[in-house]
Amino acid sequence: MKSVETETEGLKRAFMLTIPAEDIQARVDQEVKRIAPQVRMPGFRPGKVPPNLIKKMHGDALQRDALNGAVQAGVQQLLEEQNVRPALQPQVELKDEYEPGKDAEVHVRLEALPDVPAPQIDGLALTRMTVAADEGAVDEQLQQIASANKRWTDAPKKHAAASGDLLVIDFEGKVDGEAFTGGAGTDMSVEIGSGQLIPGFEDQLVGAKAGDKRDLEVTFPADYNVADLAGKPATFAVTVKGVKTAGETKVDEEFAKSLGLQSLDQLRDVIRDQQRQELNGLTRTHMKRQLLDQLAARHDFIVPESMVEAEHQNILGQLRHEASHEADPNAALAEIEKDADEYRKIAERRVRLGLLLSEIGAANGVEVSDQEMNRLIANAAAQYQGKDRDTFLRYIQQEPMVAAQLRAPLYEDKVVDFLFSKAEIAEHTANRAQLEADLESEEGHVHGPGCGHDHLAPAKPAKAKKAAKAKAAAKPEPEAPAKGPVEKAPAKPKAAKPLKDAAPAKAPEAKAKAKPTSKTADPKPAPKKAPAKKTPAKKTPAKEGK
Repeated sequence: MKSVETETEGLKRAFMLTIPAEDIQARVDQEVKRIAPQVRMPGFRPGKVPPNLIKKMHGDALQRDALNGAVQAGVQQLLEEQNVRPALQPQVELKDEYEPGKDAEVHVRLEALPDVPAPQIDGLALTRMTVAADEGAVDEQLQQIASANKRWTDAPKKHAAASGDLLVIDFEGKVDGEAFTGGAGTDMSVEIGSGQLIPGFEDQLVGAKAGDKRDLEVTFPADYNVADLAGKPATFAVTVKGVKTAGETKVDEEFAKSLGLQSLDQLRDVIRDQQRQELNGLTRTHMKRQLLDQLAARHDFIVPESMVEAEHQNILGQLRHEASHEADPNAALAEIEKDADEYRKIAERRVRLGLLLSEIGAANGVEVSDQEMNRLIANAAAQYQGKDRDTFLRYIQQEPMVAAQLRAPLYEDKVVDFLFSKAEIAEHTANRAQLEADLESEEGHVHGPGCGHDHLAPAKPAKAKKAAKAKAAAKPEPEAPAKGPVEKAPAKPKAAKPLKDAAPAKAPEAKAKAKPTSKTADPKPAPKKAPAKKTPAKKTPAKEGK
């Protein structure tokens, strides 16, 4: 193999790679030997088909696989010889259409990771804001749990449904006059005002009575998870089979037992434990932001433009998703586009801090163990079942970049814990309101426990009207796939093709889970974010925290 560097500009590098014809042919011969025992041809005993006939039968596929394998091996060898760590997957492209028997010339373009300067981590000073449990907050959470576990009773026959009432409906949806897969359901429960369904769906059920039939006109959100339905108007023929009203839920011993607990005191203990975990998470988030602000102020080095652009698009994508659910989506989108350059600066800071944390971890022996990695993979695979789960596990094994994406948040947390151990930490007692006010300040950044890379965004002045956007920008990671009228099985990952411009690998889409109240999936929009406070499960309450 021969390589010639054709471009050097900052972190950008380009090479012309020549793969000798004999290397490609050797791979063809090796593959022929491998498959020969399985080849069947009339007139020949199994395993006795001559190699030249095998090549004649499977020549195109053998050449293609051999070329791909040779190019992949060549690119890997090039990176090792040049001692280059690519920021993203290199772009690999044949110079000309390949002719069997000739050398292959390949363009390789990449952007290298920078040499990160020695991290300055001495003298870090942080403040830990500790918050005591608040019994008033426990009482408030109890009332929220009671509200979420309403006791429904049948309304009088002539009762007109109002916000807060529960309707049992059958529905059938159509787009352009045609029914669509998954657009029909029976005996589905809809609480008016809950915001669970497509915008406008619930509002048009106000005033309905048991036995009514209504035709609802709605528009699927522009970012709906089913491409064929996104942004399209639809009509739903709805039959109201029943209307229920919520009775008062008394918080007492019987209520606690209805949730699977032994007593009201035990329910209160569960809530206290949840709130304690939430407060610990908020405190850690506050310290982490201080830490990363100090690191950002101490370090400044060039970062790969490709990584910044990818992160920038990630941020904008999340912002646009949030904007599509605003009262005036067009105005929200215009505001986002106006501040696109501002979000690019956030993206650059995130990339720089990510590279810096990686360097700190490597220099100080921070590792994610095999056991921890296996646990991460198992948790990610839990959203799949049967063959889909097997496909996902194979995909993880074949795509190191995907495994690295799973590993990254845990690795970052471990590096942050190491830096906490090196910092001088001053204790400060505060209440929850003070802590939350500091996190959701005029600097425009809303943080929460477990929110991942949002802490990599800088503290910057922002107008009050930008608060919601700053919150969205702080969480660029894509949300879980939405539940929609069509259940989509995860796409099977395809083998990487080195002869095309390569893009970062994406994990297969998670399969939507069917809603138990309907025989088919219901017309739900993209899921809303989980509430900050969690309620115990009805039967087997777990002590959960953020």
